[in-house]
Amino acid sequence: MDNLRTTLQPIMRSLPAPIRDMGLSLIGPDCYKSLILDIDIANTSCLTLALSKTLGLATVAGSSIVKLPQILKLLSSQSAAGISFLSYALETSSFLTTLAYSARNGFPFSTYGETAMIAVQNIVICLLVLKFQGKTVLAGGFLGALLAGVYALQCEGLVFMVMLTKPQMGAGALGVASKVPQILTIWQQGGGTGQLSAFAVFNYLIGSMTRIFTTLKEVDDNVILYGYIAGFILNAVLAAQMIYYWKAPATASHAVEMGEKPEKVAMGSSTGATPKPKGPTTRRRG
Repeated sequence: MDNLRTTLQPIMRSLPAPIRDMGLSLIGPDCYKSLILDIDIANTSCLTLALSKTLGLATVAGSSIVKLPQILKLLSSQSAAGISFLSYALETSSFLTTLAYSARNGFPFSTYGETAMIAVQNIVICLLVLKFQGKTVLAGGFLGALLAGVYALQCEGLVFMVMLTKPQMGAGALGVASKVPQILTIWQQGGGTGQLSAFAVFNYLIGSMTRIFTTLKEVDDNVILYGYIAGFILNAVLAAQMIYYWKAPATASHAVEMGEKPEKVAMGSSTGATPKPKGPTTRRRG
Protein backbone atom coordinates (compact mmCIF):
# COMPACT_ATOMS: atom_id res chain seq x y z
CA MET A 1 0.00 0.00 0.00
CA ASP A 2 2.87 2.38 0.79
CA ASN A 3 4.37 1.78 -2.64
CA LEU A 4 1.01 2.48 -4.30
CA ARG A 5 0.57 5.65 -2.24
CA THR A 6 4.06 6.83 -3.20
CA THR A 7 3.24 6.28 -6.88
CA LEU A 8 -0.17 7.95 -6.83
CA GLN A 9 0.52 10.97 -4.63
CA PRO A 10 2.47 12.98 -7.25
CA ILE A 11 -0.39 12.40 -9.72
CA MET A 12 -3.15 13.31 -7.27
CA ARG A 13 -1.33 16.44 -6.10
CA SER A 14 -0.99 17.73 -9.66
CA LEU A 15 -4.62 17.38 -10.70
CA PRO A 16 -6.01 20.17 -12.95
CA ALA A 17 -7.60 23.06 -11.10
CA PRO A 18 -11.21 22.35 -12.25
CA ILE A 19 -11.02 18.75 -10.96
CA ARG A 20 -9.40 19.89 -7.71
CA ASP A 21 -12.07 22.55 -7.18
CA MET A 22 -14.87 20.08 -7.86
CA GLY A 23 -13.38 17.63 -5.35
CA LEU A 24 -13.06 20.34 -2.72
CA SER A 25 -16.66 21.46 -3.24
CA LEU A 26 -18.00 17.91 -3.03
CA ILE A 27 -16.20 16.42 -0.02
CA GLY A 28 -14.66 19.48 1.63
CA PRO A 29 -11.01 20.40 2.26
CA ASP A 30 -10.43 17.96 5.14
CA CYS A 31 -11.66 14.88 3.29
CA TYR A 32 -10.03 16.05 0.06
CA LYS A 33 -6.68 16.20 1.83
CA SER A 34 -7.21 12.85 3.52
CA LEU A 35 -8.50 10.86 0.53
CA ILE A 36 -6.97 12.60 -2.49
CA LEU A 37 -3.73 14.16 -1.32
CA ASP A 38 -2.72 11.75 1.46
CA ILE A 39 -4.59 8.70 0.01
CA ASP A 40 -5.67 7.63 3.48
CA ILE A 41 -8.30 4.93 2.88
CA ALA A 42 -8.50 4.19 6.60
CA ASN A 43 -10.55 7.36 7.11
CA THR A 44 -13.98 5.69 7.12
CA SER A 45 -15.88 8.93 7.74
CA CYS A 46 -14.49 10.52 4.59
CA LEU A 47 -14.88 7.29 2.63
CA THR A 48 -18.60 7.05 3.41
CA LEU A 49 -19.03 10.73 2.53
CA ALA A 50 -17.27 10.18 -0.81
CA LEU A 51 -19.44 7.11 -1.43
CA SER A 52 -22.56 9.10 -0.62
CA LYS A 53 -21.54 11.87 -3.02
CA THR A 54 -20.77 9.35 -5.77
CA LEU A 55 -24.10 7.57 -5.33
CA GLY A 56 -25.93 10.89 -5.18
CA LEU A 57 -24.40 12.20 -8.39
CA ALA A 58 -24.98 8.85 -10.10
CA THR A 59 -28.63 9.01 -9.05
CA VAL A 60 -28.98 12.53 -10.43
CA ALA A 61 -27.31 11.53 -13.70
CA GLY A 62 -29.42 8.39 -14.05
CA SER A 63 -32.61 10.29 -13.28
CA SER A 64 -32.12 12.45 -16.36
CA ILE A 65 -33.07 9.46 -18.54
CA VAL A 66 -34.98 7.21 -16.13
CA LYS A 67 -38.40 8.08 -17.62
CA LEU A 68 -37.21 8.27 -21.23
CA PRO A 69 -38.13 4.61 -21.98
CA GLN A 70 -41.59 5.29 -20.53
CA ILE A 71 -42.03 8.36 -22.75
CA LEU A 72 -40.84 6.46 -25.84
CA LYS A 73 -43.16 3.55 -25.01
CA LEU A 74 -46.13 5.91 -24.81
CA LEU A 75 -45.22 7.60 -28.10
CA SER A 76 -44.69 4.34 -29.97
CA SER A 77 -47.91 2.73 -28.74
CA GLN A 78 -50.06 5.88 -28.85
CA SER A 79 -51.83 4.37 -25.84
CA ALA A 80 -51.95 5.20 -22.13
CA ALA A 81 -53.05 1.69 -21.11
CA GLY A 82 -51.63 0.59 -17.76
CA ILE A 83 -50.56 4.14 -16.81
CA SER A 84 -52.22 5.88 -13.89
CA PHE A 85 -52.42 9.65 -14.49
CA LEU A 86 -53.29 10.22 -10.83
CA SER A 87 -50.11 8.40 -9.79
CA TYR A 88 -47.88 10.59 -11.95
CA ALA A 89 -49.72 13.79 -11.02
CA LEU A 90 -49.32 13.12 -7.29
CA GLU A 91 -45.67 12.16 -7.68
CA THR A 92 -44.94 15.30 -9.72
CA SER A 93 -46.54 17.52 -7.08
CA SER A 94 -44.52 15.76 -4.40
CA PHE A 95 -41.25 16.17 -6.30
CA LEU A 96 -41.78 19.86 -7.03
CA THR A 97 -42.49 20.53 -3.34
CA THR A 98 -39.39 18.56 -2.27
CA LEU A 99 -37.32 20.45 -4.85
CA ALA A 100 -38.38 23.83 -3.44
CA TYR A 101 -37.92 22.67 0.17
CA SER A 102 -34.44 21.25 -0.43
CA ALA A 103 -33.21 24.16 -2.54
CA ARG A 104 -34.40 26.79 -0.07
CA ASN A 105 -32.84 24.85 2.83
CA GLY A 106 -29.49 24.82 1.02
CA PHE A 107 -29.13 21.02 0.92
CA PRO A 108 -26.39 19.67 -1.38
CA PHE A 109 -27.72 19.31 -4.94
CA SER A 110 -26.44 15.73 -5.04
CA THR A 111 -29.05 14.82 -2.38
CA TYR A 112 -32.13 16.04 -4.27
CA GLY A 113 -31.19 16.87 -7.87
CA GLU A 114 -33.10 13.93 -9.32
CA THR A 115 -36.40 15.46 -8.18
CA ALA A 116 -35.97 18.22 -10.78
CA MET A 117 -34.99 15.77 -13.55
CA ILE A 118 -37.82 13.33 -12.87
CA ALA A 119 -40.44 16.05 -12.34
CA VAL A 120 -39.84 17.41 -15.87
CA GLN A 121 -40.14 13.92 -17.38
CA ASN A 122 -43.25 13.22 -15.30
CA ILE A 123 -44.90 16.35 -16.66
CA VAL A 124 -44.26 15.12 -20.21
CA ILE A 125 -45.77 11.71 -19.33
CA CYS A 126 -48.83 13.32 -17.72
CA LEU A 127 -49.45 15.46 -20.80
CA LEU A 128 -49.07 12.45 -23.11
CA VAL A 129 -51.48 10.36 -21.00
CA LEU A 130 -54.10 13.11 -21.08
CA LYS A 131 -53.60 13.53 -24.83
CA PHE A 132 -54.10 9.84 -25.55
CA GLN A 133 -57.17 9.85 -23.31
CA GLY A 134 -58.63 12.73 -25.34
CA LYS A 135 -58.38 15.26 -22.50
CA THR A 136 -56.29 17.99 -24.13
CA VAL A 137 -58.12 20.83 -22.34
CA LEU A 138 -57.37 19.22 -18.98
CA ALA A 139 -53.71 18.92 -20.01
CA GLY A 140 -53.47 22.71 -20.40
CA GLY A 141 -55.08 23.28 -17.02
CA PHE A 142 -52.77 20.74 -15.38
CA LEU A 143 -49.65 22.44 -16.79
CA GLY A 144 -50.84 25.89 -15.73
CA ALA A 145 -51.57 24.70 -12.17
CA LEU A 146 -48.10 23.16 -11.87
CA LEU A 147 -46.34 26.32 -13.06
CA ALA A 148 -48.33 28.45 -10.61
CA GLY A 149 -47.48 26.07 -7.79
CA VAL A 150 -43.75 26.09 -8.59
CA TYR A 151 -43.69 29.89 -8.65
CA ALA A 152 -45.47 30.10 -5.28
CA LEU A 153 -43.15 27.58 -3.60
CA GLN A 154 -39.99 29.31 -4.82
CA CYS A 155 -41.17 32.82 -3.97
CA GLU A 156 -40.20 33.76 -0.40
CA GLY A 157 -42.72 36.58 -0.43
CA LEU A 158 -45.60 34.15 -0.91
CA VAL A 159 -44.45 31.07 1.04
CA PHE A 160 -42.14 31.63 4.02
CA MET A 161 -39.57 28.97 4.89
CA VAL A 162 -41.42 28.14 8.12
CA MET A 163 -44.59 27.59 6.13
CA LEU A 164 -42.81 25.30 3.63
CA THR A 165 -42.20 22.59 6.24
CA LYS A 166 -45.86 21.57 6.32
CA PRO A 167 -46.15 21.28 2.51
CA GLN A 168 -43.01 19.13 2.57
CA MET A 169 -44.61 16.81 5.12
CA GLY A 170 -47.59 16.64 2.80
CA ALA A 171 -45.25 16.02 -0.15
CA GLY A 172 -43.85 12.98 1.62
CA ALA A 173 -47.38 11.64 2.03
CA LEU A 174 -48.16 12.48 -1.62
CA GLY A 175 -45.03 10.65 -2.76
CA VAL A 176 -46.19 7.56 -0.91
CA ALA A 177 -49.81 7.93 -2.06
CA SER A 178 -48.69 8.37 -5.67
CA LYS A 179 -47.60 4.73 -5.82
CA VAL A 180 -50.98 3.36 -4.70
CA PRO A 181 -53.02 4.18 -7.87
CA GLN A 182 -50.38 2.55 -10.07
CA ILE A 183 -50.30 -0.57 -7.88
CA LEU A 184 -54.13 -0.74 -7.98
CA THR A 185 -54.17 -0.18 -11.77
CA ILE A 186 -51.96 -3.22 -12.33
CA TRP A 187 -53.97 -5.31 -9.87
CA GLN A 188 -57.33 -4.32 -11.42
CA GLN A 189 -56.09 -5.26 -14.89
CA GLY A 190 -55.48 -8.79 -13.71
CA GLY A 191 -51.73 -8.67 -14.20
CA GLY A 192 -51.41 -6.59 -17.36
CA THR A 193 -48.73 -3.93 -16.82
CA GLY A 194 -49.64 -2.25 -20.11
CA GLN A 195 -47.26 0.55 -21.10
CA LEU A 196 -45.56 0.70 -17.70
CA SER A 197 -41.77 0.70 -18.15
CA ALA A 198 -39.84 -1.92 -16.18
CA PHE A 199 -36.68 0.19 -16.61
CA ALA A 200 -38.32 3.10 -14.77
CA VAL A 201 -39.77 0.89 -12.01
CA PHE A 202 -36.50 -0.88 -11.13
CA ASN A 203 -34.42 2.30 -11.39
CA TYR A 204 -36.86 3.95 -8.99
CA LEU A 205 -36.34 1.10 -6.55
CA ILE A 206 -32.55 1.45 -6.69
CA GLY A 207 -32.74 5.24 -6.54
CA SER A 208 -35.00 5.32 -3.48
CA MET A 209 -32.71 2.87 -1.69
CA THR A 210 -29.69 5.06 -2.55
CA ARG A 211 -31.48 8.15 -1.28
CA ILE A 212 -31.99 6.59 2.16
CA PHE A 213 -28.20 6.18 2.45
CA THR A 214 -27.31 9.66 1.14
CA THR A 215 -29.94 11.34 3.36
CA LEU A 216 -28.66 9.56 6.46
CA LYS A 217 -25.12 10.67 5.62
CA GLU A 218 -25.61 14.23 4.39
CA VAL A 219 -29.03 15.59 5.37
CA ASP A 220 -30.16 15.86 8.98
CA ASP A 221 -33.88 16.00 8.18
CA ASN A 222 -36.26 13.24 9.27
CA VAL A 223 -39.10 14.62 7.15
CA ILE A 224 -37.08 13.89 4.01
CA LEU A 225 -35.77 10.57 5.35
CA TYR A 226 -39.16 9.08 6.27
CA GLY A 227 -40.51 10.01 2.84
CA TYR A 228 -37.69 8.10 1.12
CA ILE A 229 -38.16 5.05 3.35
CA ALA A 230 -41.90 4.89 2.67
CA GLY A 231 -41.29 5.45 -1.05
CA PHE A 232 -38.78 2.61 -1.13
CA ILE A 233 -41.31 0.19 0.40
CA LEU A 234 -43.97 0.97 -2.21
CA ASN A 235 -41.41 0.98 -5.03
CA ALA A 236 -40.53 -2.54 -3.90
CA VAL A 237 -44.21 -3.51 -4.20
CA LEU A 238 -44.34 -2.14 -7.77
CA ALA A 239 -41.13 -3.98 -8.67
CA ALA A 240 -42.56 -7.20 -7.22
CA GLN A 241 -45.67 -6.76 -9.39
CA MET A 242 -43.52 -6.28 -12.49
CA ILE A 243 -41.66 -9.52 -11.73
CA TYR A 244 -44.80 -11.49 -10.84
CA TYR A 245 -46.76 -10.33 -13.91
CA TRP A 246 -43.75 -10.23 -16.25
CA LYS A 247 -45.25 -12.57 -18.85
CA ALA A 248 -48.80 -12.67 -17.62
CA PRO A 249 -51.41 -12.37 -20.40
CA ALA A 250 -53.67 -9.34 -20.31
CA THR A 251 -57.34 -9.69 -19.45
CA ALA A 252 -59.89 -9.43 -22.24
CA SER A 253 -60.86 -5.87 -21.33
CA HIS A 254 -57.22 -4.85 -21.18
CA ALA A 255 -56.55 -6.46 -24.56
CA VAL A 256 -59.36 -4.41 -26.10
CA GLU A 257 -57.93 -1.25 -24.53
CA MET A 258 -54.55 -2.08 -26.04
CA GLY A 259 -56.14 -2.50 -29.46
CA GLU A 260 -55.66 -6.27 -29.53
CA LYS A 261 -58.20 -9.00 -30.24
CA PRO A 262 -58.92 -11.12 -27.17
CA GLU A 263 -58.75 -14.86 -27.73
CA LYS A 264 -62.08 -16.56 -28.29
CA VAL A 265 -63.05 -19.11 -25.69
CA ALA A 266 -64.81 -22.30 -26.74
CA MET A 267 -68.43 -22.53 -25.72
CA GLY A 268 -67.96 -25.69 -23.79
CA SER A 269 -64.77 -24.70 -21.96
CA SER A 270 -66.57 -23.36 -18.91
CA THR A 271 -68.46 -26.58 -18.28
CA GLY A 272 -65.68 -28.90 -19.30
CA ALA A 273 -67.87 -30.48 -22.01
CA THR A 274 -66.29 -31.43 -25.30
CA PRO A 275 -68.09 -29.84 -28.24
CA LYS A 276 -69.62 -32.42 -30.55
CA PRO A 277 -68.33 -32.46 -34.12
CA LYS A 278 -70.76 -31.25 -36.71
CA GLY A 279 -71.28 -33.28 -39.83
CA PRO A 280 -73.88 -34.96 -42.02
CA THR A 281 -75.99 -37.57 -40.26
CA THR A 282 -77.04 -40.79 -41.96
CA ARG A 283 -80.44 -42.37 -41.37
CA ARG A 284 -80.47 -46.11 -40.82
CA ARG A 285 -82.73 -48.01 -43.09
CA GLY A 286 -85.19 -50.23 -41.38
